[in-house]
Amino acid sequence: MSANCEFTTVLEILGGKWKPTIMYHLFSNGTMRFSELQRAMPEITKKMLTAQLRELEYHDIVHREIYQQIPPKVEYSMTEHGKGLTPVLMAMNDWGKAHLNHLSTLYGEEQPLNEAASNIEG
Repeated sequence: MSANCEFTTVLEILGGKWKPTIMYHLFSNGTMRFSELQRAMPEITKKMLTAQLRELEYHDIVHREIYQQIPPKVEYSMTEHGKGLTPVLMAMNDWGKAHLNHLSTLYGEEQPLNEAASNIEG
């Protein structure tokens, strides 16, 4: 197996707008219900959250526990395997903070990252 294949696998798991954020919330808060994850990320749609959780579950990063009760209760948590990503996610978080500070210093003002990118493009 080539290093490229391994790197691609990591990007498949960490890639996208929502998966790192979902994992960050689960690392920070422990077990969470679907509605709690939705409240923590108000911009994500129900459909997208479901799809991202299923992908993370497939890769054994997230565990879904279904409680047979009325109403049904489902909780999500990080698996032991998924907890191995903690240093990676913390490094991403630290680098993100440093990068935002760098942009603020570089451009002399604080602005959202998306706004900064659109100023560069346009």
